Amino acid sequence: MSESVVAAAVGYDELATLKLVALDGGRSGPVKVSCSGLADRLGVSNQTASRRLQRLEEADYVEREVVSDGQWITLSDTGESALRREYADYRRIFETPNVVVLEGTVTGGMGEGRHYISLSGYMEQFTERLGYEPFPGTLNVRLDEDSIRSRAGMSTLDAVPIDGWEDDERTFGPATCYAAIIEVGDETYDPVHIIVPERTHHDESQLEIIAPEKLRDVLDLDDGDELTVRVEEADFE
Repeated sequence: MSESVVAAAVGYDELATLKLVALDGGRSGPVKVSCSGLADRLGVSNQTASRRLQRLEEADYVEREVVSDGQWITLSDTGESALRREYADYRRIFETPNVVVLEGTVTGGMGEGRHYISLSGYMEQFTERLGYEPFPGTLNVRLDEDSIRSRAGMSTLDAVPIDGWEDDERTFGPATCYAAIIEVGDETYDPVHIIVPERTHHDESQLEIIAPEKLRDVLDLDDGDELTVRVEEADFE
């Protein structure tokens, strides 16, 4: 059978069937399988379960011997390799630290970041919880279209909370800080944090980034320069 035919025959449905055979012990030797029992576990008809087993055999994912009351099935090396690839994919999903990659361009801000970051009620929390005293100002980044959509993934990451507070005149809202790394060409800079105030004039296309230094100076950035922001899990207790 040609490789193209094999690729078409073995898809996610067949891999789900292969997984059940492996769970029953088919990696270590022949296991007795009935189409009716397999169909019940897969939630499909007997005919569908039978077709899936046939496709797995044709693709050399299993070795199969049909007997009067069922069939004996063993995973082949090819079948085991296919399951190992699935296993590797799931390890990347669940064991690799979560990272959201955002891309955009440097843009000018409205000057509000400098004022609010300098306020003692925020600055004390930044110093204690982020591990540094931020430069009094933010680097503003306008995200590209793909990154605007990817930004939603930040909500799945652990972040550093900044509490709201009040003085004699007014109340100041809380914010969330997401740990990140900035990449500009071959140069990287960290630590930085994306700060997301609960109340803000910015929409989802804009990032405000704080750091211990003025990022425009240390990275030689001008409006319109492109950069990448890698958002990671924050270490905060």
